[in-house]
Amino acid sequence: MTSDDQPSAAALPPVHPALSGALAAQGYNTLTAVQLAVLGENADADLLVSAQTGSGKTVAFGLAIAPTLLGDDRHFGAPGRPSGLVIAPTRELAMQVQRELDWLYAGAGVVTASCVGGMDQRTERRALERGAHIVVGTPGRLRDHITRNALDLSALRAVVLDEADEMLDLGFREDLEFILAAAPPERRTLMFSATVPRAIAELAKNFQRDAVRVTATASSEPHADIEYRVTLVEADEREHAIINTLLLNDNSSALVFCHTREAVRHLTARLANRGFDVVALSGELAQSERTSALQAMRDGRARVCVATDVAARGIDLPNLDLVIHADLPSNPSTLLHRSGRTGRAGRKGVCVLIVPLHRRKAAERVLGFANLEATYQSAPGIAEIEARYRQQILDAAVAALPPDADEKPFVEDLLERLTPEQLATAYLRQQLAARPVPEEISPTRLHETERTTRKKRLENGPPTGAEREPRAPNMVGGVWFTLSLGRKHRADPKWLLPMICKAGGVTKRDVGSIKILDLETRFEISADKARDFGEKATAGTLEKGVRISSASAPSETRSYGKPRHDSAEREGPKRYNPAAAEKVVLEDPRPALDTAPAPHKPKKKDDAKPKAKFKPKFQGNPKDKGKPKYKGKADRAAGDVPRQRPAKS
Repeated sequence: MTSDDQPSAAALPPVHPALSGALAAQGYNTLTAVQLAVLGENADADLLVSAQTGSGKTVAFGLAIAPTLLGDDRHFGAPGRPSGLVIAPTRELAMQVQRELDWLYAGAGVVTASCVGGMDQRTERRALERGAHIVVGTPGRLRDHITRNALDLSALRAVVLDEADEMLDLGFREDLEFILAAAPPERRTLMFSATVPRAIAELAKNFQRDAVRVTATASSEPHADIEYRVTLVEADEREHAIINTLLLNDNSSALVFCHTREAVRHLTARLANRGFDVVALSGELAQSERTSALQAMRDGRARVCVATDVAARGIDLPNLDLVIHADLPSNPSTLLHRSGRTGRAGRKGVCVLIVPLHRRKAAERVLGFANLEATYQSAPGIAEIEARYRQQILDAAVAALPPDADEKPFVEDLLERLTPEQLATAYLRQQLAARPVPEEISPTRLHETERTTRKKRLENGPPTGAEREPRAPNMVGGVWFTLSLGRKHRADPKWLLPMICKAGGVTKRDVGSIKILDLETRFEISADKARDFGEKATAGTLEKGVRISSASAPSETRSYGKPRHDSAEREGPKRYNPAAAEKVVLEDPRPALDTAPAPHKPKKKDDAKPKAKFKPKFQGNPKDKGKPKYKGKADRAAGDVPRQRPAKS
């Protein structure tokens, strides 16, 4: 929280003297609701605190445990066994908590240590041996250090469980119980959680003593500083909508959430190819890569971060104004935590849910369970984004400073050689070429518009011809082309249609019927675009040897099943006549046989093929296999048996 985020109001409430200087240096003029709530409680009591994400919980428990750790002193003593322990669910949140405590307790001479998964255990063990006042870590790594006797909790005075509900959801219950059992029973325990489900209440009952329940924010008003928007798109245009949304909000940093690691990899590659400064954040990355990605967002070197739910808890990115849900959250808790990365500490934020049309009801249910209201909108189109581009170019030109002494001679030379119109045209083209090209989005009817239209139709009857929506261009007289991919190549219209449009420089509305056969695909192009399409598409070869060529109109025979009967061959529809049906005699169309086939004659027992006798396996020298067996000297003398080879000496 900076001075810009805080109102220039009254002085801070009473805090520990060792922390007042750090708060003033950070520009704190007032405290949030959760910070005020924990300061108003007994300094020795256990706390069970529930507050929404982004409400300043890290500073809150830092202020709450200060009297327990420092007492009446203003400085810590020599570092040794830790007196404070903070447990967080993820590595990123633990590292962030450590940074917050470092500046908050800087005036008190604090020494902190981190114990998180993905980092070198030997480095952490050496830091613990040197001593620390506060240790911050994740449950699994902390338990590992305790088991190896590298972390001694015998001098512990305060334990903080940050995002306790998330740690239980991730399966850390046994690790938490092990850590709390290893701590001294007289320590102070503080649990911070966005919600307090039954599992949290049971954990608090077992490991806290007469805990004080603190609710900082009413659950009926979550995320008042976040504007929720729902963008309805076609199912195959979800990524196009994400790209256009980022282009329309290119002045702010954005966080895009996906369900799976594979989706993060795919979308990151897609955005990087389009020219975005993008980083990825998922559980499969090493800790150094995850730290580097977050630091790039904080430094401004990256503007977009594509992440899984590993970034949904506690991550605080400065100036994050936009959160995009590329995949619809499955439950309201995930929605709230994802969206809570923006609109933090008094800042305003925007949350956009990219929802396919067939998932609209699911989006309404999730928003309803979370007590959120959202506005429905269509995805930004090409015209809207290009208008924003031109306004940005104009604003940049107006704000440009006059030429300095080094630039003035060249500016005068340009004015002598070129007209102002030529200079403006060159500048405009250069600026537009440096910006990503927006994606084309099919027009979709919004939620409220569709509801209003349906209500109007019920009241006024069917719409007249003038009120009907324009249809796609008629493909009568269209030109047919052939694509060398078919059903055996797993051809699918979802990726065939973009390939066709890109190859011939046409839009989706210029493509008519698409018929996928076994070895090829035939598609129709509108007559006014067919000539240009044929020149562009048939001139070269597409990727992986795919070719497009001209073709005649396909016949009415389908590529699967039985051929259809042409109705023109019949005089009219035939009706069922019971009288005629009784006279029908079914005859065998095959020619009659001269003689009847011979009756089946079962084989006799004597005719059965005799069974093969058992033949023992040859046990002698493989070289003598197949030769007559040696019987004696008489047989050898008579020449019946070849002479036996002499034995080798």
